[in-house]
Amino acid sequence: MPTEFTSDIITPELLQTLRAQYRLDWDGVHGYAHWLRVRENGLRLAELTGANPRVVEMFAFLHDICRENDIIDPGHGQRAADFAAGLPYVCELLTDEELRLLGVACAGHTRGYTEADITVQVCWDADRLDLGRIGIRPVPERLCTEAARRAEFIAWAFRRSLE
Repeated sequence: MPTEFTSDIITPELLQTLRAQYRLDWDGVHGYAHWLRVRENGLRLAELTGANPRVVEMFAFLHDICRENDIIDPGHGQRAADFAAGLPYVCELLTDEELRLLGVACAGHTRGYTEADITVQVCWDADRLDLGRIGIRPVPERLCTEAARRAEFIAWAFRRSLE
C-alpha cells in the first residue's frame, strides 16, 4: 500500500497537525495505513452511492484521531467530532452541513448504527470494511449501504485490510 497519496482535501499541513495530535502508534491498527484504506473504501463507495466525497475523505483521517488506546475507547468518536469542529482548516474547507455530517459520522462510527444520511452511512461502511486488520471479516448485515454489502466489494476490502 502506498504511504503517499495526493488529495485536494488532506494537505501536508493537515497531516502534520494530525500526526502531532495522534497519541497512538502511527503505524498501528488505528493509524495512518488504516486511514488510507478507509479513505479508498469511502471514495469508491461515494462514487457508487452519491455520498459527499469531501466529508468521506475528511472522516477517513479524523475518525480515530482522538483515540486514547487501541482496545476499548467509547468516547473517541465524539472527541474526534469535537476536534474536527475546532480545526480552522476543516471549518474553512467544509460547509456547515458538511461539518454536521462529519460530526455525526465521527461521533457514531463505533455504535453499530446503520441508518443515517447516505454520506454518514458511507463513512461508517468505509471504516467497517477495514475490520480485517483486527481479524474480523465484515458481514453484510452490519453494513449500511447496498454497495458495501456486495460480496465482491467486501472481498476486495477484506483482502486490502489484511495487507
